[in-house]
Amino acid sequence: MNLRSVDIIIILVYLALTISIGFYLSKRASKDIESYFLGGKKIPWWILGISNASGMFDITGTMWLVSMCFVYGLKSAWLPWIWPTFNQIFLMIYLSVWLRRSGVMTGAEWLQTRFGHGKGAKLSHLIVVIFAIVSAIGFISYAFKGIGKFAETFLPWDLTPDTYAFIILGVTTLYVIKGGMYSVVFTELLQFVIMTIASIAVGVIAMYYVSPETLQAAVPEGWDNLFFGWELDLDWTGVIDTVNDKISQDGFTLFGFFFMMMLFKGILSSMAGPVPNYDMQRILSTRSPKEAAKMSGIVSLVMFFPRYMMVTGLAVLALVYLGPEIQQSGEIFDFEQILPYSINNFVPVGLVGLLLAGLLAAFMSTFAATVNAAPVYFVNDVYKKYINPDGAPKTYVYLSYLVSFLVVIIGIGFGFVIESINDIMQWIFGALFGGYAAANILKWHWWRFNGYGFFWGMMAGLISSLLMPVVMPDLQPLYSFPFILIFSLIGSVAGTLLTLPDDEATLVNFYKTVRPWGSWGPIKQKVLEADPDFASNKGFKRDMFNVLIGTIWQLTLVVVPIYLVTKAYEPMTIGILIFFVTSFILKKNWLEKLEN
Repeated sequence: MNLRSVDIIIILVYLALTISIGFYLSKRASKDIESYFLGGKKIPWWILGISNASGMFDITGTMWLVSMCFVYGLKSAWLPWIWPTFNQIFLMIYLSVWLRRSGVMTGAEWLQTRFGHGKGAKLSHLIVVIFAIVSAIGFISYAFKGIGKFAETFLPWDLTPDTYAFIILGVTTLYVIKGGMYSVVFTELLQFVIMTIASIAVGVIAMYYVSPETLQAAVPEGWDNLFFGWELDLDWTGVIDTVNDKISQDGFTLFGFFFMMMLFKGILSSMAGPVPNYDMQRILSTRSPKEAAKMSGIVSLVMFFPRYMMVTGLAVLALVYLGPEIQQSGEIFDFEQILPYSINNFVPVGLVGLLLAGLLAAFMSTFAATVNAAPVYFVNDVYKKYINPDGAPKTYVYLSYLVSFLVVIIGIGFGFVIESINDIMQWIFGALFGGYAAANILKWHWWRFNGYGFFWGMMAGLISSLLMPVVMPDLQPLYSFPFILIFSLIGSVAGTLLTLPDDEATLVNFYKTVRPWGSWGPIKQKVLEADPDFASNKGFKRDMFNVLIGTIWQLTLVVVPIYLVTKAYEPMTIGILIFFVTSFILKKNWLEKLEN
């Protein structure tokens, strides 16, 4: 694609602006380690929430969502549950409050409040650091594949996708490492504004070019139906025959079974709490537990509508105008290229520059948040804790620069050997995060669970998630979740019951401070003996009801923009009504009852 001068100018101005912000904020960020990683816990909750939403609005995920919307239609609204997107609802309703009450800097440091300072606690500390770095490397590899494919289509030089990715990651790393959390948050605000404008514009363009009748002729029966049975029942024969091969390759033919697996894995992963990445970092950066909950709530509110305007717009344009070409060629098509194709052919001059800047912004947001979150676990939880506890603040910041750089280099190395976005995405969210679930559910809800159990549970989950693609290469990553869960659960329970309980004083302090619900009977009794006025958490039923309502609320924010772009106004109206009803319930039963 040959970009026009105005588009190139917009992109260059944007890149210059974001890098300038990073360097401008570097003085404030480098004051000390808390300023570098958490912004000094002074950034307002709504800014952190928008920043978090921007960090999730990534180019690689957007390319995947566009390909899923193209193939699966309205049913693609369920597919992000593989991550799962509704984990934000669990965080919003109660887990962000529980997590923020600790007042610590990282997820690994948080473990001290739960397991104390013994050998088991140190082992649990170590395994979280390892998991955080492995997941950060995985995310960087994921971003690497997406930006390479994207750049190859739009940039004019004759370079390979991996070469483009290497160059762009280098530029992004420069401003992220220098500016820390301040840089990440405030550039993400800029990026979110650009992305929102560009996304809505793409949706409007699709509505202008594609009528409901034209779209209906370009898709199979059932494409516009949100609901499903045991089987997918979406036959592309005679429309785009090769899409049937794509569905079979994805492993989604038995969609009902796949959905149950997503729901099963998603609920357990959500109850475990956030993995040690940028999501957790935003929660710990808020000024209070109440603000942490509201920060998690605003993520869904601001992210899904504009994102799905773009996703649906690009998918619809490709279906109508690219679909016949794919069918005529009869060749295997890379569906992850639908996003750049649609931009290349349907977005006007000027808006192309804005949209490309927005997509670069989306990529840079996710990448920046990941890179900023990773080194804190090594610097704060290994180097500062065990190697140099009395180092100068500048020493920790400079070491953070080095660790960030090394994590990026390793992530790029893995990116060179990964073949597709779908492969790495499904491994991260289906297998790797599956190994996180068992130990992290137990840490919240079972008093007897100790640091040894956490270590062995996490170790079993991490090892099995790394070995599963080798031992069972043809197994859909999500379907490996039960096996990984069982291994992790065995490690968690055996490691706990074969060792002594954690220090009682630590457990009492944790329960009194965090006030989780679950199996805490003996510890609750100890707290009440010391403080008869202590009010335990009786909010389980209310929290679960709010999670159900919140998940429905979040789903409306996905389907309403899809219905809008496809001009399905009757189901869109129903979706809007459900959104307002669920919003009212959440306001009365969640927001007004939040406490610090």
